[in-house]
Amino acid sequence: MNKYLNKIFTGNCIEMMRALPDASVDAVFADPPYNLQLGSKTLYRPEDQTAARAVRDEWDSFESSADYDEFTRAWMAECKRVLKPNGAMWTIGSYHNIFRVGSILQDMGFWILNDIVWVKTNPMPNFRGTRFTNAHETLIWATPTKTGKYTFNYETMKKLNGGKQMRSDWDLNICLGEERLKGADGKSLHNTQKPLDLLHRVILASTKPGDIILDPFMGSGTTAAAAKALGRQFIGFEQDATYAAAARDRVEKTELIDLSNIEVTKQKRDEIRVAFKELLEAGLLYVGQTLVSPRGERVMITRDAQLAHPLIGKASIHVMAAKLQRSVSFNGWDYWSAEKRDGTLVAIDELRKYIRNIKQDMKQAA
Repeated sequence: MNKYLNKIFTGNCIEMMRALPDASVDAVFADPPYNLQLGSKTLYRPEDQTAARAVRDEWDSFESSADYDEFTRAWMAECKRVLKPNGAMWTIGSYHNIFRVGSILQDMGFWILNDIVWVKTNPMPNFRGTRFTNAHETLIWATPTKTGKYTFNYETMKKLNGGKQMRSDWDLNICLGEERLKGADGKSLHNTQKPLDLLHRVILASTKPGDIILDPFMGSGTTAAAAKALGRQFIGFEQDATYAAAARDRVEKTELIDLSNIEVTKQKRDEIRVAFKELLEAGLLYVGQTLVSPRGERVMITRDAQLAHPLIGKASIHVMAAKLQRSVSFNGWDYWSAEKRDGTLVAIDELRKYIRNIKQDMKQAA
């Protein structure tokens, strides 16, 4: 397997994937041909009559939808074979192909976790004015089986989103400027080069440092460059020798990104669980003690590790916090502080961390 790591190979991806061992990669990012069916007619920008960039390459041409489906099943079957049971499967497309790809994905037993809408903040306009401007593409995130224990770096995504839960609509620019690779003629080398920001987000969301990411349609090398920059490993296949050479050169120049302020490697759901009643059992809290909210609301701890409020009655730390905030749900650990006998306050989450550290030490000692 080592001979494939961090390399981009030139050749047919279906044939070359057959050489990879079963269940050997942690994630797949597949950006297959879209089968755009644009024909040979050139589109011109109305403002200056220059030719608009469009995909009319041979690799995007198929005789029929049936041929495209057969091709999709072939490459997807190999992806599923080499993907680990808990791995991540990503594929991207436009309205031309994503519904067919998604249907085949489900037929082959993949379990879809999300569809992500990449909203292009600077899309190419519809020059003829006959349709809406096509301003988005769709990504499908799936796992090989419904029961797969896939990686989702929720806290990292939340941190990237300014402390708010990451949504499934991503506003990102298309690939332009210095990031876009140029050919010998000075024009864009690859018509469908994806922006690094898109792959950064995909990789940070669904893989761990050191994971192996396979891209069967490497193209201009965005997946490989993003993987290297983020401390992951990659395997790439690309049938066009010019694209493959440019991708290798691009990756060679890519440097590692400092992720210390970006990536949250330990997720909250992986932490040792601590129940509220354990704080009472450990003597860190006591029955009859007052808990205070950031808004000054006061409740009392009861014998059954519930909270009592004169108007609401009894409820757990979470339900009580939600009711006082008129919310469907709320994390009580982040809401309550305990009032000590000297009148000072201590966050109950700090007390939970104390118990968690003791449990962690006991676990390591065992």
